[in-house]
Amino acid sequence: METNDATASSAGAPLAPEMQRCIDTCHECERICLHMATGHCLSLGGRHALPEHLSTMLVCARMCGTAADVMAMNSTLHRQVCAVCADLCDACITRCRDLDDMDACIEVCERCKTECEAMVDA
Repeated sequence: METNDATASSAGAPLAPEMQRCIDTCHECERICLHMATGHCLSLGGRHALPEHLSTMLVCARMCGTAADVMAMNSTLHRQVCAVCADLCDACITRCRDLDDMDACIEVCERCKTECEAMVDA
């Protein structure tokens, strides 16, 4: 069977420490965005519970989980997925900065964005 360079992976090869750090950060971002959206924002209501805000947080969380999964598979496609993840983290940061009490989400999204941007060039 022929392998395509764009989709080839290094199955069984150990993950680079920076990739493992990015995976861990993506998982943390996924967890915090989900918690903040479904707990914190919904309980506060008002602008925190607007569909556009919650949707951005939930999409960000899902993409962070997907990015972590793709990197854990050691797929060379991680570059494209991490680029999208960084963009969605940036969108989440922008939405959360407009609201009070969103520091935990902003902080983890900033770290995740930085880690994912580093993976785009890795």
